[in-house]
Amino acid sequence: MKAPRFSLCAAALAAALLAACSSGSPRPEPAKLQAIDPVIDVSQAWAAKLGSTVNFPLQPQVLGNRVVLAADDGTVAEFDAANGQRLWSANAGDALTAGVGSDGHTSAVVTRSNQVVALAEGRVLWKHKLGTQSYTAPLVAGGRVFVLGADRSLTALDGRTGARLWHADRQAERMIRESLSRARAHDCVLGEEFGQTGRSPRQWVIDPIDGTKNFVRGVPVWATLIGLVEDGEVVVGVVSAPALGRRWWATAGGGAWTGHSLSASRRLRVSGVSGLEDASLSYASLSGWARRKRLGAMLSLMRDCWRTRAYGDFWSYMLVAEGAVDLAAEPELELYDMAALVPIVMQAGGRFTSLDGEPGPFGGNAVATNSLLHDVTLSHLGAETD
Repeated sequence: MKAPRFSLCAAALAAALLAACSSGSPRPEPAKLQAIDPVIDVSQAWAAKLGSTVNFPLQPQVLGNRVVLAADDGTVAEFDAANGQRLWSANAGDALTAGVGSDGHTSAVVTRSNQVVALAEGRVLWKHKLGTQSYTAPLVAGGRVFVLGADRSLTALDGRTGARLWHADRQAERMIRESLSRARAHDCVLGEEFGQTGRSPRQWVIDPIDGTKNFVRGVPVWATLIGLVEDGEVVVGVVSAPALGRRWWATAGGGAWTGHSLSASRRLRVSGVSGLEDASLSYASLSGWARRKRLGAMLSLMRDCWRTRAYGDFWSYMLVAEGAVDLAAEPELELYDMAALVPIVMQAGGRFTSLDGEPGPFGGNAVATNSLLHDVTLSHLGAETD
């Protein structure tokens, strides 16, 4: 049987093209790829249907060999992570606004009727009515259930009974503002919770809880920060950390101090370390450095330092002022995060600038050092590297 003319023509054309491609100087052969042996064979282990729909952000809780999930209709269930077997399920009695939180024993959700519902082993343990709506999954830890409200209030409930242990809202800033309004009625006030009120060359800057995530998790590193800015210069700073039992303060020209009272205090002084190879660095999370395209720069600085620790938040800067740490830096901050810290570091003999070298707390980020290390620190962090 003769081959169709079309096929013969196509074959001839292909041969001609191949011959043309092979003429002239030979192309370099690409390196042969090595065979990759899979280290982890990924496949679906199991699947399970839960409730009707999930409109809020699904936040599964994986705790050892168990997985806890919640659905929009109020269904909460726990599965065996190995085989998908449903260990128990229950319903909160109302549609949910956020995912589930769990510590492996108690699971908690928040309903659209503002109720925190705790469940375990297929039954509802208790319900607690909130004063505000919540759109964040509760945190269950240490025998407590923590719920963050849409108004930024934080409620701690007893995990066993649902009794309210404490409630932290914006009252701390309100109290500070009320005191200032009585003593300094004409001054401007800027706070994290209520923004700015008033117009004046004197501006009080307040952060009622610096280190909120530590506060929620029971880590004692959190503080109230109060600073006073006069004509663009921070002249007073007070940092009070009740869980640590510590307080620091400074005034322009009056030095930096720490202690329980004015009569029982000691003066602060930064360290005399002059080389990074002998320096102790404190930093915050690395993700912010990546967003600023300076992660490589930060990692380089960390490698050049003798010691690095993530003390974080206000404490990094207080340790610089005390001389226990030699330099600290953060890539993303607000004015209320920094104002109170500036005079304490500077009155102790240190320097406080932005990554660009701008003095004070107005640059949106911070570098604080013992002064001797400031220029070399800025040379590491002052430019994008990623």
